[in-house]
Amino acid sequence: MLRLSKKADYALMAMKHLAQSSSTSSTSAREIAEQYDIPIELMAKVLQRLVRIGLLASTQGTRGGYTLGRPPASISVADVIEAIDGPFTVTACSTEKNDCEQYSKCSVRDPLWQIRERIAAALGTVTLAEIAAEHVSSPVSVSRAAVLHNART
Repeated sequence: MLRLSKKADYALMAMKHLAQSSSTSSTSAREIAEQYDIPIELMAKVLQRLVRIGLLASTQGTRGGYTLGRPPASISVADVIEAIDGPFTVTACSTEKNDCEQYSKCSVRDPLWQIRERIAAALGTVTLAEIAAEHVSSPVSVSRAAVLHNART
């Protein structure tokens, strides 16, 4: 089962919040943390990582804070998740043969990697603009359904 880390959840919440905010003003880590009952220290770390990756921009000072680093339509859910958690994985094995003693006998590695690619592709098609929209648009619903369907087949 694909499960996001709490940090990735918080990152998506913050990114959605910023996408829905005015693009001319910045928002503080404290404001976002208080809005969603997230510890301020954890929210600050998540936001700092998103700044390092380039998904957010930060401004110092009394009116400082965070803004999106790119337009919401050019940021995918996959971009945010990978910025926080790294590449998606569905199995503990890697492509290095010496990392797993079952590598040469494994009959599910390749199908699981294909599932991983489908999940990554589906998450890559959902943009921050879509999740920030007031009503869930059909492409998001279709992508979620495709992920669930592809994971079962």
